[in-house]
Amino acid sequence: MKQFISVDDVQSIHSLVTQALAYKANPLKDAGLGNGKKIGLLFLNPSLRTRVSTQVAAKNLGLETIVFNIDKEGWVLEFEEGAVMNGSTVEHIKDAAPALGSYFDILCLRSFPSLQSKEDDYAETIIQQFIKYAGVPVVSLESATLHPLQSLTDIVTISEVLKSSQTNATKKPKVVLTWAPHIKALPQCVANSFAEWMNAWGEAEFVITHPEGYELDEKFSKGATILHQQSEALKDADFIYVKNWSAYNDYGSMPAVNGDWMLTNERLQQTNNAKVMHCLPVRRNVELSDDILDGENSIVTQQAGNRVWAAQAVIATILNSNS
Repeated sequence: MKQFISVDDVQSIHSLVTQALAYKANPLKDAGLGNGKKIGLLFLNPSLRTRVSTQVAAKNLGLETIVFNIDKEGWVLEFEEGAVMNGSTVEHIKDAAPALGSYFDILCLRSFPSLQSKEDDYAETIIQQFIKYAGVPVVSLESATLHPLQSLTDIVTISEVLKSSQTNATKKPKVVLTWAPHIKALPQCVANSFAEWMNAWGEAEFVITHPEGYELDEKFSKGATILHQQSEALKDADFIYVKNWSAYNDYGSMPAVNGDWMLTNERLQQTNNAKVMHCLPVRRNVELSDDILDGENSIVTQQAGNRVWAAQAVIATILNSNS
């Protein structure tokens, strides 16, 4: 694996999941793999789980980690080719990325979309320019359209729960991605990525439910069953992934919604005692009720904890592929 930007970079989802769970069972089994190597974590946007879990994963492999908040501590970067830099930008990516690439063996980058221009955001200019000029493997810690480390974690968590339950082992689980309310417009990254990985994984009956107007880019959602009635989608679900996202077609907007889409324990009665997932952070009693988050159906803490093992599997695979 030369880089980790989307599911397309992965040769075998099953192998990565197996490796992640092996690291969970024995975190230091490859403690010397990264000896003498450095990994750079570059942030253009805030992070909690992604930042800390990736640092822990790197340490478990023996790597030295350096974290740099570009948005607060670095120069304002220019990404446009041929730009006349007589404005607010100070350093071009063509100069910054090769320098950073000379310092590190792996570069990890987190950036968010502007939600202003669909064309600009979906071109993934920032992460693509780092890939083009850095000269070392690049790992996405979330980009304008995708969050692959989160999605790998999600499949690791689903696989772990299924393995421990041993219930209906011959039947594919029903996994539902449901839109949730929020007070502001959020990116489509997590939803896009989860849909992309679930469709590629192919080990579940996958349903997406959202109000009309919140359709995702078909590039990511194609292959899923899409329903506009949450109650219909939740019937007999084994896992429910709760996440807000803004509109893709009327880009970045928040179309008016009829009805209440916040998941509650009452709605869980329609399911197969479904386990509830969320990538966090979550706005309690807006996206999800306290009753669910603090209840026995919630696996959000288990899911968050698995971020370490997903990151460790990715970093180890890259190190082994580029040794």
